[in-house]
Amino acid sequence: MMKIDYQYWDSPALDQKMELKIFGQGGLPFIVFPTSSGRFYDFENQGMVESVRWFIERNELQLFCVDSIDGQSWDRKDAPPAVRAQRHQDYVNYIVQEVVPFVHGRCEKNISGRQGTRRPRQIYTTGCSMGATHAANLFFAYPQLFKGCVCLSGVYQPQDFFGDFINPTLKQNSPLLFLPEVTQDKIRLYQQSDIIVCCGQGNWEDLSRRDQHLLWHTLHRLKVPAWLDWWGYDVCHDWPWWRKQLPYFVGHILAGTVRHNTTDN
Repeated sequence: MMKIDYQYWDSPALDQKMELKIFGQGGLPFIVFPTSSGRFYDFENQGMVESVRWFIERNELQLFCVDSIDGQSWDRKDAPPAVRAQRHQDYVNYIVQEVVPFVHGRCEKNISGRQGTRRPRQIYTTGCSMGATHAANLFFAYPQLFKGCVCLSGVYQPQDFFGDFINPTLKQNSPLLFLPEVTQDKIRLYQQSDIIVCCGQGNWEDLSRRDQHLLWHTLHRLKVPAWLDWWGYDVCHDWPWWRKQLPYFVGHILAGTVRHNTTDN
């Protein structure tokens, strides 16, 4: 049986109540970000949890599904862009300062003899659409905290939400903007990580295809091995395809068979 747990607390970083739901009690922990202005229960309601149930019930995988505040940041239209960018940074602080320690605490509590002691970079990030945007941003900004990412149909630069506005806060939360200037220490961590970015080539995937190509070239120049995968022209920006993609890529991570197509052999 799959263990399910609900948690919430008043976030110091956000000054509001934040909720999350945990599926499983062992295995690799994934922080799951919802789609645009989505909620912590969307992943379950859309069948994504069911798509990886097999791994969860075998204690190979656990999901920590967090809430979003996109309506206060990326999706907000009635506030100055600098205010929106800062609110997103508050959300990043919530994940880094509150959720990551919470996940580590749960992993230590549930740890088994087979898993041994907790590794510092044990956590993965994942999400679909805007959830993939957050998953990529958190992984690339804090590779010392995360072992990898599985990003499905995301965008990785801010202009579709912020127009021509850019400031240091927004730049540091936009992988295609900050990766060209990233330090060698972070590059070395990327090179030891599982980086998976995927999108389809069908309906509503134009922006994801655009940014995924740009990300491929960026990682290639940095000599960072990653698996960037373009699925078929029938594959659209929607849940039925994400329900196929997530277990496929999680299976490769667990089997240690993540592919690389961004570096020369």
